[in-house]
Amino acid sequence: MKSRKRRLRRPKRGEDGGNVKWLVTFADLITLILVFFVLLFSMSHINSGKFQKLVGSMDKTLASEKTKDVHSKESQGEAQSKMNSDDLLAYIKGKLKKNNLDDKIAANKDSRGVVLVLQEQILFPTGEASLVPESRPFLNKIGEIIKELPNVIRVEGHTDKRPIRNSYYPSNWELSTARASSVIQYLSETYNINSSRFVAIGYGDTKPLKISNQEEEMKKNRRVEIVISDLND
Repeated sequence: MKSRKRRLRRPKRGEDGGNVKWLVTFADLITLILVFFVLLFSMSHINSGKFQKLVGSMDKTLASEKTKDVHSKESQGEAQSKMNSDDLLAYIKGKLKKNNLDDKIAANKDSRGVVLVLQEQILFPTGEASLVPESRPFLNKIGEIIKELPNVIRVEGHTDKRPIRNSYYPSNWELSTARASSVIQYLSETYNINSSRFVAIGYGDTKPLKISNQEEEMKKNRRVEIVISDLND
Protein backbone atom coordinates (compact mmCIF):
# COMPACT_ATOMS: atom_id res chain seq x y z
CA MET A 1 0.00 0.00 0.00
CA LYS A 2 1.16 3.44 -0.76
CA SER A 3 1.96 5.52 2.29
CA ARG A 4 -0.02 8.63 2.53
CA LYS A 5 1.71 11.75 3.60
CA ARG A 6 -0.31 14.25 5.58
CA ARG A 7 0.22 17.69 4.33
CA LEU A 8 0.06 20.56 6.75
CA ARG A 9 -2.22 23.24 5.60
CA ARG A 10 -0.59 26.65 5.55
CA PRO A 11 -2.79 29.46 6.62
CA LYS A 12 -3.71 31.73 3.88
CA ARG A 13 -2.30 35.22 3.91
CA GLY A 14 -4.53 37.46 5.87
CA GLU A 15 -6.20 34.80 8.04
CA ASP A 16 -4.08 34.87 11.28
CA GLY A 17 -1.29 37.36 10.55
CA GLY A 18 -3.66 40.29 10.46
CA ASN A 19 -5.11 39.40 13.84
CA VAL A 20 -1.67 39.27 15.44
CA LYS A 21 -0.68 42.64 14.03
CA TRP A 22 -3.92 44.17 15.31
CA LEU A 23 -3.27 42.85 18.83
CA VAL A 24 0.26 44.25 18.81
CA THR A 25 -1.00 47.67 17.74
CA PHE A 26 -3.70 47.63 20.41
CA ALA A 27 -1.17 46.64 23.09
CA ASP A 28 1.11 49.49 22.04
CA LEU A 29 -1.79 51.93 22.26
CA ILE A 30 -2.72 50.76 25.78
CA THR A 31 0.92 51.08 26.83
CA LEU A 32 1.12 54.64 25.49
CA ILE A 33 -2.09 55.61 27.27
CA LEU A 34 -0.77 54.11 30.51
CA VAL A 35 2.50 56.03 30.16
CA PHE A 36 0.54 59.23 29.45
CA PHE A 37 -1.50 58.89 32.64
CA VAL A 38 1.57 58.02 34.68
CA LEU A 39 3.22 61.22 33.43
CA LEU A 40 0.11 63.25 34.24
CA PHE A 41 0.02 61.82 37.74
CA SER A 42 3.71 62.51 38.25
CA MET A 43 3.40 66.10 37.03
CA SER A 44 0.34 66.67 39.20
CA HIS A 45 2.17 65.31 42.23
CA ILE A 46 5.18 67.54 41.63
CA ASN A 47 3.08 70.68 41.06
CA SER A 48 1.02 69.95 44.13
CA GLY A 49 4.17 69.78 46.22
CA LYS A 50 5.48 73.03 44.79
CA PHE A 51 2.11 74.66 45.32
CA GLN A 52 2.04 73.60 48.97
CA LYS A 53 5.52 75.02 49.47
CA LEU A 54 4.45 78.28 47.80
CA VAL A 55 1.36 78.55 50.00
CA GLY A 56 3.43 77.84 53.09
CA SER A 57 5.91 80.53 52.13
CA MET A 58 3.13 83.08 51.52
CA ASP A 59 1.48 82.22 54.85
CA LYS A 60 4.76 82.82 56.68
CA THR A 61 5.28 86.15 54.88
CA LEU A 62 1.74 87.36 55.59
CA ALA A 63 1.97 86.26 59.21
CA SER A 64 5.26 88.11 59.58
CA GLU A 65 3.81 91.31 58.06
CA LYS A 66 0.72 91.05 60.27
CA THR A 67 2.87 90.63 63.37
CA LYS A 68 4.95 93.66 62.39
CA ASP A 69 1.79 95.71 61.87
CA VAL A 70 0.36 94.67 65.25
CA HIS A 71 3.63 95.45 67.02
CA SER A 72 3.79 98.80 65.23
CA LYS A 73 0.28 99.74 66.34
CA GLU A 74 0.96 98.52 69.89
CA SER A 75 4.15 100.56 70.04
CA GLN A 76 2.34 103.61 68.71
CA GLY A 77 -0.45 103.17 71.26
CA GLU A 78 2.00 102.71 74.12
CA ALA A 79 3.95 105.80 73.08
CA GLN A 80 0.78 107.88 72.90
CA SER A 81 -0.51 106.57 76.23
CA LYS A 82 2.71 107.74 77.91
CA MET A 83 2.34 111.32 76.62
CA ASN A 84 1.82 114.04 79.16
CA SER A 85 -0.80 116.69 78.44
CA ASP A 86 1.71 119.07 76.81
CA ASP A 87 3.02 116.39 74.46
CA LEU A 88 -0.51 115.23 73.68
CA LEU A 89 -1.60 118.78 72.87
CA ALA A 90 1.37 119.24 70.53
CA TYR A 91 0.63 115.88 68.90
CA ILE A 92 -3.04 116.76 68.30
CA LYS A 93 -2.24 120.23 67.00
CA GLY A 94 0.19 118.66 64.55
CA LYS A 95 -2.49 116.26 63.32
CA LEU A 96 -5.03 119.06 62.89
CA LYS A 97 -2.57 121.27 61.03
CA LYS A 98 -1.50 118.43 58.75
CA ASN A 99 -5.13 117.93 57.73
CA ASN A 100 -5.90 121.66 57.41
CA LEU A 101 -8.37 121.51 60.30
CA ASP A 102 -6.58 123.81 62.73
CA ASP A 103 -8.76 126.74 61.66
CA LYS A 104 -11.96 124.74 62.32
CA ILE A 105 -11.07 122.83 65.49
CA ALA A 106 -9.43 124.74 68.32
CA ALA A 107 -7.12 122.75 70.60
CA ASN A 108 -5.99 123.96 74.02
CA LYS A 109 -5.23 122.69 77.49
CA ASP A 110 -6.69 123.46 80.91
CA SER A 111 -7.19 121.73 84.25
CA ARG A 112 -9.52 119.17 82.63
CA GLY A 113 -6.97 117.97 80.06
CA VAL A 114 -6.63 118.62 76.34
CA VAL A 115 -9.74 120.34 74.98
CA LEU A 116 -10.97 120.30 71.36
CA VAL A 117 -13.57 122.96 70.58
CA LEU A 118 -16.00 122.55 67.67
CA GLN A 119 -18.45 125.32 66.87
CA GLU A 120 -22.13 124.63 66.33
CA GLN A 121 -22.12 125.53 62.63
CA ILE A 122 -19.84 122.64 61.64
CA LEU A 123 -21.85 120.07 63.63
CA PHE A 124 -25.56 120.89 63.94
CA PRO A 125 -28.38 122.96 62.51
CA THR A 126 -29.41 125.73 64.89
CA GLY A 127 -31.65 124.41 67.66
CA GLU A 128 -31.14 120.74 66.70
CA ALA A 129 -29.00 117.81 67.87
CA SER A 130 -28.76 115.72 64.69
CA LEU A 131 -25.30 115.87 63.11
CA VAL A 132 -25.06 117.37 59.63
CA PRO A 133 -23.15 115.35 56.98
CA GLU A 134 -20.52 118.10 56.80
CA SER A 135 -19.50 117.29 60.38
CA ARG A 136 -18.00 113.92 59.46
CA PRO A 137 -14.53 115.03 58.26
CA PHE A 138 -13.99 116.84 61.56
CA LEU A 139 -15.31 114.07 63.79
CA ASN A 140 -13.49 111.43 61.74
CA LYS A 141 -10.13 113.03 62.40
CA ILE A 142 -10.91 113.30 66.11
CA GLY A 143 -12.03 109.66 66.12
CA GLU A 144 -8.75 108.55 64.53
CA ILE A 145 -6.85 110.34 67.27
CA ILE A 146 -8.78 109.25 70.36
CA LYS A 147 -9.22 105.61 69.36
CA GLU A 148 -5.47 105.12 69.94
CA LEU A 149 -5.61 106.72 73.39
CA PRO A 150 -6.63 105.13 76.71
CA ASN A 151 -7.93 108.40 78.18
CA VAL A 152 -11.50 109.02 79.32
CA ILE A 153 -13.27 111.33 76.85
CA ARG A 154 -15.70 113.95 78.16
CA VAL A 155 -18.02 115.46 75.57
CA GLU A 156 -19.60 118.70 76.76
CA GLY A 157 -22.47 120.50 75.03
CA HIS A 158 -22.91 124.28 75.34
CA THR A 159 -25.53 126.74 74.09
CA ASP A 160 -25.99 130.49 74.10
CA LYS A 161 -28.34 132.26 76.51
CA ARG A 162 -31.32 132.48 74.19
CA PRO A 163 -34.05 130.19 75.50
CA ILE A 164 -35.36 127.27 73.47
CA ARG A 165 -38.66 125.54 73.96
CA ASN A 166 -40.05 122.91 71.62
CA SER A 167 -41.40 119.37 71.72
CA TYR A 168 -37.89 117.90 71.54
CA TYR A 169 -35.92 120.16 73.86
CA PRO A 170 -37.81 121.95 76.63
CA SER A 171 -34.68 123.93 77.52
CA ASN A 172 -31.02 124.47 76.64
CA TRP A 173 -30.07 121.78 79.17
CA GLU A 174 -31.72 119.08 77.08
CA LEU A 175 -30.37 120.48 73.81
CA SER A 176 -26.78 120.66 75.02
CA THR A 177 -26.94 117.15 76.50
CA ALA A 178 -28.48 115.71 73.32
CA ARG A 179 -25.72 117.26 71.23
CA ALA A 180 -23.02 115.76 73.43
CA SER A 181 -24.73 112.37 73.16
CA SER A 182 -24.93 112.61 69.34
CA VAL A 183 -21.18 113.21 69.10
CA ILE A 184 -20.44 110.29 71.43
CA GLN A 185 -22.71 107.96 69.50
CA TYR A 186 -21.03 108.82 66.21
CA LEU A 187 -17.49 108.37 67.53
CA SER A 188 -18.29 105.17 69.41
CA GLU A 189 -20.10 103.48 66.53
CA THR A 190 -17.87 104.69 63.69
CA TYR A 191 -14.56 103.88 65.38
CA ASN A 192 -15.66 101.00 67.61
CA ILE A 193 -14.60 102.85 70.75
CA ASN A 194 -15.96 101.40 73.99
CA SER A 195 -18.81 103.63 75.11
CA SER A 196 -17.65 103.29 78.73
CA ARG A 197 -14.76 105.63 77.88
CA PHE A 198 -17.17 108.49 77.20
CA VAL A 199 -18.99 110.90 79.49
CA ALA A 200 -21.76 113.15 78.11
CA ILE A 201 -22.41 116.45 79.85
CA GLY A 202 -24.81 119.25 78.97
CA TYR A 203 -24.08 122.67 80.46
CA GLY A 204 -26.73 124.66 78.66
CA ASP A 205 -25.76 128.34 78.68
CA THR A 206 -23.98 128.25 82.07
CA LYS A 207 -20.40 128.29 80.74
CA PRO A 208 -20.23 130.95 77.99
CA LEU A 209 -16.99 131.86 76.25
CA LYS A 210 -18.29 135.34 75.49
CA ILE A 211 -20.71 137.49 77.47
CA SER A 212 -22.38 139.63 74.85
CA ASN A 213 -25.63 140.26 73.05
CA GLN A 214 -23.90 140.50 69.68
CA GLU A 215 -24.67 137.55 67.39
CA GLU A 216 -21.04 137.13 66.32
CA GLU A 217 -20.04 136.78 69.96
CA MET A 218 -23.02 134.68 71.05
CA LYS A 219 -22.51 132.04 68.36
CA LYS A 220 -19.10 131.25 69.85
CA ASN A 221 -20.92 129.97 72.93
CA ARG A 222 -22.83 127.41 70.84
CA ARG A 223 -20.23 124.69 70.78
CA VAL A 224 -19.19 121.16 71.71
CA GLU A 225 -16.00 120.57 73.67
CA ILE A 226 -14.28 117.20 73.52
CA VAL A 227 -12.06 116.85 76.57
CA ILE A 228 -9.30 114.24 76.57
CA SER A 229 -8.94 113.82 80.31
CA ASP A 230 -5.55 113.66 81.97
CA LEU A 231 -4.56 110.07 82.78
CA ASN A 232 -3.64 111.15 86.30
CA ASP A 233 -7.20 112.27 87.07
